[in-house]
Amino acid sequence: MAIYKYIGRSKEGKLKRGTVDAINKTQAINKLREQGISPRELTEAKGVLNKEITIGHQVKQQDFVIYCRQFATLIRAGVSIVDSTNILAKQTESKALKKVLMAIEEDIRSGIPFSDAAGKYPKVFPQIFVNMVRAGEATGNLDESLDRLATYLEKQYDLKKKVQSTMAYPITLIIVIIAVVIFLMVTIIPNFTDMFSQFDAELPRITKFMLGVSNVVQKLWWLVILIVLAIGFLFAFMMRQNKAFHYGVHVAMLKAPIFGKLLQKSAIARMSRTLASLFSSSVPILQALTIVEKVVNNPVIGKIVLEARDSLEKGNKLSEPLEKSWVIPPLVTQMVAIGEETGSLDFMLEKIADFYEAEVDRSVDTLKSLIEPVMIILLAVVVGTIILSIMVPMFTIYQQI
Repeated sequence: MAIYKYIGRSKEGKLKRGTVDAINKTQAINKLREQGISPRELTEAKGVLNKEITIGHQVKQQDFVIYCRQFATLIRAGVSIVDSTNILAKQTESKALKKVLMAIEEDIRSGIPFSDAAGKYPKVFPQIFVNMVRAGEATGNLDESLDRLATYLEKQYDLKKKVQSTMAYPITLIIVIIAVVIFLMVTIIPNFTDMFSQFDAELPRITKFMLGVSNVVQKLWWLVILIVLAIGFLFAFMMRQNKAFHYGVHVAMLKAPIFGKLLQKSAIARMSRTLASLFSSSVPILQALTIVEKVVNNPVIGKIVLEARDSLEKGNKLSEPLEKSWVIPPLVTQMVAIGEETGSLDFMLEKIADFYEAEVDRSVDTLKSLIEPVMIILLAVVVGTIILSIMVPMFTIYQQI
């Protein structure tokens, strides 16, 4: 959205100067006329000071999910696309989405199809949204495509939140454990260092180790922080710039004990649900697989999807590359093969998605019940070890006295 400077006259004939924010000159002129001003000069304001400041350009997933469900409901109720876009632009709480919808409304009024207008904003509207809407426009079933898309996005959002909530709990407890250890190392252990040195007693190895760690944390805490930050930045850089490293990290995550199975089930559920939604909306299969590779957000699964796409281009079956992969369970490959043979691939993919989404629910519930006692035991072991390293030499000193 740009800011335009104007010079015009009001209904009373008075000369007026000012600014108006609008997507383009046409909208700026319409806004001024609504205010009773006839513009004589209209120029776009340039420079940093005239730029509209917006905090954050990304639309939150929750806001986008709500928008899709409301859009599907309005279209199904018989409201036109233009009016639906106008209504949703006015009532959405997301400033970024509001601006994009206002721009799309202008494009639609000028004769551009909604899918093409939405395609101009890939950061807001993902490929799956644009392609499913385009398929709905072509087949005349836009309301069904939007309804299916809204259901898909809601399921993906719920699935993502469940996995995040499961992962967040142990991460939080690990941070608490680290904070407790640092507190003990900085405030408690130093009080015993001088006492041990006065008695000149032979200390156990674990006590020497703890005293050494405490000394490092006290004197070189800044170096420890720098090392942690450097490792974090290096890891983030490698994840973005090095594809082999990025792929290897995801392989390790999928093979990790406990959480690996949860991530695997979540990725398979997302892949199956996305592919089923695209098939049901009449999106061509090769194009659908290309979209799935980007949407699944996992390079290991994405590589398998691209191999399946290449297999189809060569005239082979979709299920063949899936059978060769270690990350795809036999149940998935068998159901996909049956779907190909019977012509009901979209139905089979939906059943796979339903099954693995239910599996994720069960895994989340199980992990939540197990994580808490495990983390409490871990906290007790860590703190107990530190305390024991102090108490053992104290008993020895008391015996000598």
